[in-house]
Amino acid sequence: MLGAAPTLRTAAIGCRLQPTLLSPCAYHTTSPTSIRPTDSSSHPRRRVPLSKAKRNVVFKPSTSMTSIRHASSISTPPPHETSTATTQTADHLDWNTFFKLRKTRRWYQLGSSIGTGLGGFVLGAQALTRSDMDALVSQIPLDPFITLGLITFTCGGIGWLTGPIVGTGVFNLRNRKFKAQMDEKEKEFYRRIKRFRVDPSASSMANPVPDYYGEKISSVAGYRRWLKDQRAFNKKRTTYINY
Repeated sequence: MLGAAPTLRTAAIGCRLQPTLLSPCAYHTTSPTSIRPTDSSSHPRRRVPLSKAKRNVVFKPSTSMTSIRHASSISTPPPHETSTATTQTADHLDWNTFFKLRKTRRWYQLGSSIGTGLGGFVLGAQALTRSDMDALVSQIPLDPFITLGLITFTCGGIGWLTGPIVGTGVFNLRNRKFKAQMDEKEKEFYRRIKRFRVDPSASSMANPVPDYYGEKISSVAGYRRWLKDQRAFNKKRTTYINY
């Protein structure tokens, strides 16, 4: 009895307990559905191990950038070539500049003529007052005062005529870089004047010659106006002849 009692009690306890209670607890978790659908047809990703030699990445400039920089360096001229071209452009003498310099040269000549004329007059007067001019005055059959006055004014006239030479020399000295170009332009200008000017033999009181030597031309617009005056003169001459 005593030996069988534990057996019966154990059997009764075993019958009362459910088998699920004796089984180990298992927790079932449901993973959320993946948003990105899996494509079974795509190739699986593989990890390729990088060797130690390929871990050091070196960035090299692309050939396109190198070619662009090379092209830009070729298209841009060096600074000294740019300065040389600018200097050549600045030293080039055009027609408007030629007429301006020609007008400036006239002012130099006029100023020099005034200065040398006054200087010649003063020097002539001083020379007459300090020297004995009786032998020279006695040979001229005029009043001595008139003779001395004529000699003084002659010295002043010589100084006036010397003025343009001095003025031209000073002008050429200050504008020596344009001297050769001005000589060429001067020859070309007078060649055009000689070609297009009118015949002065057909002039009259009603139809005078319009600036025969072109001395009043001071610009390109003035030269074109001079050509119009020459054509107007020829037209008026033919009109008078036909009349």
